[in-house]
Amino acid sequence: MKIYVLVKEVPDTYGDRKLDLETGLADRGAGDVVLDEITERALEVALSYAEKNAGTEVVALSMSPETATASVRRALAIGAASAVHVVDEQLRGADLTLTAETLAAAIRRGEPDLVITGNLSTDGSGGVIPAMLAEHLGFAQATALSAVEIAGDQVSGTRTGDDGTQQVTASLPAVISITEALPDARFPNFKGIMAAKKKPLEVLSLTDLGVSADPASAPRTIMTTVSEKPPRAAGVKITDEGDAAAQLVEFLVQNRLV
Repeated sequence: MKIYVLVKEVPDTYGDRKLDLETGLADRGAGDVVLDEITERALEVALSYAEKNAGTEVVALSMSPETATASVRRALAIGAASAVHVVDEQLRGADLTLTAETLAAAIRRGEPDLVITGNLSTDGSGGVIPAMLAEHLGFAQATALSAVEIAGDQVSGTRTGDDGTQQVTASLPAVISITEALPDARFPNFKGIMAAKKKPLEVLSLTDLGVSADPASAPRTIMTTVSEKPPRAAGVKITDEGDAAAQLVEFLVQNRLV
């Protein structure tokens, strides 16, 4: 079995994250960058299965700038057998539609049996890429799984909702996404870090994938304006002089809260 795992480099969630007001894009030079934790968990699902099933190949796939090579190598150090890194300046600021189209083209090229992703990234938090990939690929999909079991020609799992849990099953090939309920990824040891330097890492461009970033070729999301978040304003303070209740009601009515 061949499993593709989507991995993504994101700004460190423990650091300050800012938007570049000129481009509207995340300022990745403003702080540290790391491999998104949810994608590491997705990688752990694949590696745990591979350990118990000989012949399983785990491939890490990332669409990211050239500067993200170290993060892709981390996925190899954790345990992926090889990696595919899609790098193209035309992808800078790519919206969800172009991202899904590009990733789907890379996945299609590798012909995996299963694609595992996080349910949503910690930077964009779109949460729709797994479903969009399944649509592009014509694969079955099972999203937001809090437990995963891969067996034979199908994958099953548990999806937790507001009203309870669902048991879902999909035939392979399939795309699944997992939540933070899955275990943390293993920490890369020295042997893994050294081995990662020799593992295959294929770099692909949009031309290699046959994908066009030209907005005229397909509808794209366009950023029109971006502005800095306004400073927090002081709240309204009510002093009780026997009419606090009336003042509170008036405030709620004026702000259309009742």
